[in-house]
Amino acid sequence: MDEKLYLYPVWVRLWHLTNALLFLILICTGLCIHFAGPGTILIPFEVSVSIHNIAGIILVIAYIIFFLGNIFTENGKYYKVVWKGLFGRLSKQFQYYTVGIFKKQKPPFPITMERKFNPMQLFSYKLAMYFLMPFMLLTGLALFFPEYIPTQIFSKSGIHITDMVHIIAGYVLTLFMLIHIYFCTIGAKVFSNFKSMINGWHETHH
Repeated sequence: MDEKLYLYPVWVRLWHLTNALLFLILICTGLCIHFAGPGTILIPFEVSVSIHNIAGIILVIAYIIFFLGNIFTENGKYYKVVWKGLFGRLSKQFQYYTVGIFKKQKPPFPITMERKFNPMQLFSYKLAMYFLMPFMLLTGLALFFPEYIPTQIFSKSGIHITDMVHIIAGYVLTLFMLIHIYFCTIGAKVFSNFKSMINGWHETHH
């Protein structure tokens, strides 16, 4: 029996779409900036920098909307981590992803109106959105205003350290996005979770 839960209000869907598009633009232009050189068939360096900066500023605004939205709407409750017993719940979910799902077992933490994320999703989303994203955005803003970066950090060039943190955070978040897209295919049907971000309804299958 199929059941539908309205878990994604309009503002979350619009933010998610905006976030995804901006992140793809930032990945493409970031790679063009990083690997720019004679003979490379990429977007010109100056154009890449301009697009990257504009997309980055818009992403900062989008992130502020996400952050405030989670404070002032019910969506924030889904990001609250209960630390007690977390390792056990993560282990159970990991076992389901690696073994149980292939044996057609029921998920140990089914999606409900009170629990939008399973333990692994919650932990990874919390890490991505409340730790890695701020690091990437803050270092990106710092590089946009390099005059405010300390000349030296730990006896190394401040700009170089800031740039390295920015790049590492970007690569890790890119990996997170690829894994996120894969796990989105694990739903009631292959495209169910993608449809959820269009119509707002999460489809469950019993």
